[in-house]
This record gives sequence, structure tokens and C-alpha cells, in this order.
Amino acid sequence: MQRTLKTAVTFTGLGLHGGQPVRMTVHPAPVGHGIVFLRTDVAAASARVPARWDQVVPSKLCTLVANADGISVSTIEHVMAALSGCAVHNALIEIDGPEVPILDGSAMPFVEGFLDAGITGQDAAVRAIRVLRAVEVRDGDAVARLEPAENLEIDFRIEFAEAAIGRQEKVMSLANGAFVRELSDSRTFCRQADVDAMRANGLALGGTLENAVVFDGDRVLSPGGLRHRDEPVRHKMLDAMGDLFLAGAPILGRYTGIRAGHALTNRLLRALFDAPDAWTMVEVGEQTGCKLPGVGVHEADLPSRA
Repeated sequence: MQRTLKTAVTFTGLGLHGGQPVRMTVHPAPVGHGIVFLRTDVAAASARVPARWDQVVPSKLCTLVANADGISVSTIEHVMAALSGCAVHNALIEIDGPEVPILDGSAMPFVEGFLDAGITGQDAAVRAIRVLRAVEVRDGDAVARLEPAENLEIDFRIEFAEAAIGRQEKVMSLANGAFVRELSDSRTFCRQADVDAMRANGLALGGTLENAVVFDGDRVLSPGGLRHRDEPVRHKMLDAMGDLFLAGAPILGRYTGIRAGHALTNRLLRALFDAPDAWTMVEVGEQTGCKLPGVGVHEADLPSRA
């Protein structure tokens, strides 16, 4: 069944790139509502911004959605990943600024908040997007591909010159609580040289060593080091999970990302929906429903509470 929160939950913090304080409250929403942001700091007539693939506009280093009036919300990928990973299909997200709070740089604080608020079933079946044939987009040596599978699977590969990152690959089925257990606590990451360049261009103003993993050659500069040996590739999978949820429904298919980022994943969704023979919408029955991300998730699945 479709699901929403039992009660509202509020998150406060700084935006990663703008560095401004923000308050964001995720509210329950009715069947068929989907995920919608509501900017409380702008006129009501133009405040609603749907979290959907066709609302994404080009942005540096994050996913940004905007409505026809130009009202936008950025850095939405972590909260979208948490909603997907907890199987929250309907939510209204009130936010008093243009950027989602970065919190600790992962999706775990959002997951914790959703599980504490409680998640409840609704009186309507989930509809999912079943991938029927392979669709692929490329940008140089970066690749993003969707192909048929029984449930959502992610295969991600990265390669960086920094010895502390190097080449990493991970393949996972995202059925049940796998996202919460394996990916939710993996933080955004960058190189020290990237931090310097971003700040010179007015970005990453809210970034710290506490909300991002910063690498410098063979060193991890963030206190406490890594949460996982392969935390960078896990975080890229987390980002992909959030960006894929902008499809507007769970995806039944295998996503492969090779050096892919937010923009390429959005291009992939656009290519998918431009090819009517590549996908179909299905009503999820009990056998398939038990394989969806977030079904059967418990607080004990959280790495912070295991």
C-alpha cells in the first residue's frame, strides 16, 4: 500500500552550499499526493514545487527542482533518498528557504526522524515503474543505465586519483531495509581542492568536516575517519536512490552508474520517459510489494541504533 508519515517531523540546520539556516517540516499527505515541497518564505500562489524529474533544472553539485514561477529547492537528494528508502510515497515538505539542510551529510538523520514519527499505510495500492528494456545515457566516460530487474538494484562504480578513494564498486539489491542498513549513514564527500574551488565560487559555504568527508591525497581529514571503507561509493548510491525517486514512483529495474552524477541520472530518467516502449506503470501486488525499498524497515536497521 502507499505510505505516509503518522505525524510531522521537523529538521533544522544549514544549507550545504548557501550556508543559511533553514527549518524544514515533513508532513503527512493524502493518497496520490507524491512528494511536494512548499516554500513558506514566498507567496503562497507560487510556493509549491513538485519533487519530480521534469522539474529538475541544471545545478552545480546537487539536485535542484523549480516550478514554473522559478521558485526552487536545492540539495534535495538526501531527503529524497530517505523517503524512498523508508517507502514514504506521499509527503508535503514545508521549508523556509531555498536549500534542504545538510545535517550530517548523509540521509541517516532524515531516516531517524521518519522512523521516530512513524510511517503508516494508506488505502491505495502503490504503483511502480517497471523497466522493460535497457536505456542508457553517456557523458564522456560517465554512464548511467536502467535495465529490467525484479526489484530496484544499484550497481555503482567510481574512480578518483586520491589514494584514499581510488576505485570502488558496489552492487546491491535495495529490497526491504537494505538502504537503511547499508547506505543511509554514508556522507557526501569531496577533495580538499574541490572545497577550495567551491568556496572561491560561492559554494559549500555551509560545509564543514562534520557534514562531509574531505579527502586530501591519501588522508581523510574529517574527524573519526570513514564510517565504511567504501563510504564514497555508498554515498553515490545514496544520491542515485534519491534522484531515481524523482521518477514519481518506485522503480523496478537495475540502475548502473559509472562515474555518474545527479545531472546524468536525471538525463537517464528523461530518456526513459521519452521511450514509451521502455517502461510501464504497474500496480504492485503483495509478491512484488515485499521487495520494495523500505518495506519492513525497523529502527534496529539504522546503523546508529543497531
